Amino acid sequence: MCSDKVVVIGAGVVGLTIALEAQARGLDVCVVERDAPAAGASAGNAGAFAFSDILPLASPRIIRQAPRWLLDPLGPLSVPPRYALKITPWMLRFWRASRAARVAASTEAQTALMAHSTATLTPFLTRQKLAHMLQKRGQLQVYEGEKEFRASLPGWDARKAAGIAFRHVKGDEIAEIQPGLDARFTHASFTPDWCSITDPRDYTLALADAFRAAGGKIIIAQATRLTATGIETSAGPLTGRIVLAAGAHSHLLARTAGARIPLETERGYNTTLPADAFELKTQVTFGGHGFVITSLTSGIRVGGAVELGGLNLPPNYARADAMLKKAKRFLPGLNIEGGKQWMGFRPSLPDSLPALGPLARQPNTICAFGHGHLGLTQSTGTAAIIADMLEGRPAQIDLAAFSPQRFTRAS
Repeated sequence: MCSDKVVVIGAGVVGLTIALEAQARGLDVCVVERDAPAAGASAGNAGAFAFSDILPLASPRIIRQAPRWLLDPLGPLSVPPRYALKITPWMLRFWRASRAARVAASTEAQTALMAHSTATLTPFLTRQKLAHMLQKRGQLQVYEGEKEFRASLPGWDARKAAGIAFRHVKGDEIAEIQPGLDARFTHASFTPDWCSITDPRDYTLALADAFRAAGGKIIIAQATRLTATGIETSAGPLTGRIVLAAGAHSHLLARTAGARIPLETERGYNTTLPADAFELKTQVTFGGHGFVITSLTSGIRVGGAVELGGLNLPPNYARADAMLKKAKRFLPGLNIEGGKQWMGFRPSLPDSLPALGPLARQPNTICAFGHGHLGLTQSTGTAAIIADMLEGRPAQIDLAAFSPQRFTRAS
């Protein structure tokens, strides 16, 4: 049984990155995982380090688009009817977080975390001898016409203010970056510094291997209840400081310590096609349709969208089918045969910011969850922040906006 001083709950990309960072600083660490490393969203994401995604999902733009999207059960944003009543309080918080002042504050906080994550990524990969898994192929966001492109410009202004490099292109310039797109995409924005991992599942498993190779232990057990001295699990009690990085299941454990954190589940879908399905030169984002297509060593992945449906409803793979059919229309040369479907849970908080910091009633538990679709992107920045907390060091960024207690304050 693990008697280490730091117990990380969760062996996804965030939990394992934290465990490795703490271990590298000389702390005694073990990891508790309910299933297996890379068993959840860490395996099925698009593999991108999306450092330019500084804009929160909660925004006036999404509020304007949401009614139209919600009318389409297979569209970019959906709520299954039988889950609608349960998610109403979360949606009200999301709506409040979409006010202009709140969006500005969330963008500022997100920008700081993105900058910290950018700065920590290469040093972390180098220490773990995983730099060979990083690839820089850029990202192309495409727009169907002048109107959709113009609507995107305020977001690009915010990125420009944050120092993010990009350029707007149209016509033949789009085809030079990514041949084979349908002519309906008349405008695009290219972020050349966008980078990704060769395959998110392989990367997360490599993190687990590196942790074990350095003497770390991963215990397969169900964490059941936080305590004043540690945590109870199906394999027995563990004592020590707890780092709660259990993704979409984290709020259930936080509740055992009296903390009610409004975490919801963005159920993401994708289809991974054979590697020769299309010659993809960059990641392509179809923002108006809520999905991306990206090239991984495991194949061509078509995925995204948001289904706010909790943890227990059965998957609706018609959503993956709908994205694949659109991808075929948008990339006529795409071969959509032989794909493998997947659904996973992204842990999402209403203001699009993760919860980073100790629980008020149980300060020996530090939260590190709620990254939404940015878990991989923000993993090294989060790990550095949490390791600083464990060592009693001052934070490198202002963490007020990420406090787990922010949801108990008046909105």
